Amino acid sequence: MKHNKIFIYGKHAVSEALEHTPKAVTRIFKVPKIDDANLNHLIKESGVQVSPFTEGAARSDMKKDTAHQGVIAQLSLVDLVTPFDRFMEKLTIGPDTVLVLMAGVTDPHNVGAIIRTAAGFGAVAVLMPDSNQAPISGTVVKVSAGMAFRIGLVNIPPVDATISQLKKKGFKIYGLAGEGKAVITDEDFPGPTVIVVGNEAQGLSSEIRKTCDQVLSIPIHPQCESLNVAAATAVALYSWSTHHKPALSPRWR
Repeated sequence: MKHNKIFIYGKHAVSEALEHTPKAVTRIFKVPKIDDANLNHLIKESGVQVSPFTEGAARSDMKKDTAHQGVIAQLSLVDLVTPFDRFMEKLTIGPDTVLVLMAGVTDPHNVGAIIRTAAGFGAVAVLMPDSNQAPISGTVVKVSAGMAFRIGLVNIPPVDATISQLKKKGFKIYGLAGEGKAVITDEDFPGPTVIVVGNEAQGLSSEIRKTCDQVLSIPIHPQCESLNVAAATAVALYSWSTHHKPALSPRWR
């Protein structure tokens, strides 16, 4: 990871962080009085250091006039994002296990949307390399609607090396590409699955495609050239979930 901390903003995002990954929250900046009983309770229970809210002190990647609602939290990425080796050591792999691997998604809004979708369809984790990839940021967390704190976020080595290790663990690797000869609706995803998505403009590189067991396309109307990467990921995970109903259970994971 190129940086080791981020700032998140707004009552919902900060509440989600305190509820689901409190160890990652290292400091909170807030106005003296916030009319949110649940947030105030979570802050008190966490024991996190609270400082007066000033936009100058609480630096973040938020844009001007962002609705911060008077509260910003500083997060440690070391405690939020898990290294790949540690993740694999603890991972229990079964037929309903699906991972999403981002290989060059550079728009933080797409990254946040993909994280939200992955959480919504029962994925265990979202895997992200350091290079040519938008990192976890306040914007990513905001777009994920707090789901960045409810699903595994994993920092991985180069994509080809990661795919090789996942194959050894029994995962089948599916790349998404409009040129894929196999149609996603014809695939029943029989075992542990990895869905690989590529860059917004270039898609999956030829090198990564070669490492995939299968490259799948999504059938769409010819008047539309392609789907946004976040939308394509949502379609792929929905298609996968129709064969893996247990992953949508409240008891999953």
